[in-house]
Amino acid sequence: MATQPNPVRAAIAILMARRRARPDPKGTASLDHADFAKVLMDLKQMGIASLPANRSALVRYRDRLAGVDPNTLTRDEALAYWINLYNAGALALAADAVVENADSVLRVPGAFNGSWVTVGGESLTLTDIEHGKIRRFGDPRIHAALVCGSVSCPTLRHEPYEGDVDGQLDAQMRSFLAMGGASVDRDNGILRLSRVLLWYGRDLVAPHRMPTFLPARRRSLAVAVAPWLLPGDASWVLATRPKVEFAAYDWALACSIA
Repeated sequence: MATQPNPVRAAIAILMARRRARPDPKGTASLDHADFAKVLMDLKQMGIASLPANRSALVRYRDRLAGVDPNTLTRDEALAYWINLYNAGALALAADAVVENADSVLRVPGAFNGSWVTVGGESLTLTDIEHGKIRRFGDPRIHAALVCGSVSCPTLRHEPYEGDVDGQLDAQMRSFLAMGGASVDRDNGILRLSRVLLWYGRDLVAPHRMPTFLPARRRSLAVAVAPWLLPGDASWVLATRPKVEFAAYDWALACSIA
């Protein structure tokens, strides 16, 4: 099995995900994520080796969320619901990879396109949740929040997303860029970005059109990421409009928490 996604299959899966019901949260309810917080704490303390023992806890958490109508939640709580549900699935996938002694989550059968949960009668894969649910909230910072169990994916947050999801996502975006998602090479006039921002950069440039499909113009993307860069780097990017390059993506198995 390949350790890089097939781009044609990935594009088809994304297009199919956009057929899923659009989230429409209009409620006032909130949700507790303490059981997911415990899994994250174990992961932070013991690393990826903790995941197989916590796989059943991830399934129980998934099943509890599956019994909730996310549209009865507030908008922020609903966005947190979908992000946590996705990340729990990604961690379960990483747990399977550890058990199977696989060097990448992509070697696990089904990976991101196997059914993970049924919500409101819809059977959803992780791809469905990301592209059919989460991206439809129109907040590009989610690309710093979603993990995939790989070296090059964003670092997992130490806590579940919940009530103050706006503050959490802003902090997560800054952390993602500061911890390898972006770096500046002033001598050569280059801004190097995570490949995640090659794939989904147009979401940052045109968040009102999310989920977008076509790539962003590189210099437009540089301007779009500037608000989350360190102040000195942001000023340099806006003043010089540097050349943008993208790092290679490493799908080797890894899970880390900041």
